[in-house]
Amino acid sequence: MNFSNTRARRSTRLAAALAAVVLLAGCSTPPPTETQATAVQDQGLVAELGFGGMDAKAIIEKLDSTPLAGRNADLMASIRPGELVLADASRREASVPMPSGEFYVSVAPYMEQTHSCHFHSLTTCVGELANQDVEVTVVDSKSGKVLIEGGRKTYDNGFVGLWLPRGIDATLTISSGGKRATAEVSTKGADDATCLTTLQLL
Repeated sequence: MNFSNTRARRSTRLAAALAAVVLLAGCSTPPPTETQATAVQDQGLVAELGFGGMDAKAIIEKLDSTPLAGRNADLMASIRPGELVLADASRREASVPMPSGEFYVSVAPYMEQTHSCHFHSLTTCVGELANQDVEVTVVDSKSGKVLIEGGRKTYDNGFVGLWLPRGIDATLTISSGGKRATAEVSTKGADDATCLTTLQLL
């Protein structure tokens, strides 16, 4: 028996079988990936947390406007550039996609005290100036276009939330009581800050 020829024929048959499997897989609907399966589970957790049928923007606005005393201590809500990450007391997580054309930045101006922050937590971050009237201006650094201009009021957690266009660099100015602060903001990258706590009013 010619073992070399036998091995060659077996290799040829195996290659043909693998090619057929690949071809069939390409013509059929692929099974759910781990990410897709997680997304399906996410929707159940989002509903359990009380946000069923709501998108990221609606959830953020609801949590922003809830007084600190009324916020769920067992809920964690972290704002990332591309997603809102929700977690319950058991550390089960759900991801809700952010609007494709908008970027959310939460800003906590301060006089004396602040904290370090990069990705804003809607449930644990607390700024110094709660329920404070402020004036906010945001200007596109490239075009000079004024994106936001006018009076706002910080939420009960001391932050003011701003929806900005994605893909820009901008200058943010915030003032109150005759004092002001300025910071540069970027909405271009996947790791850009969604939490600004460095604006000391002087």
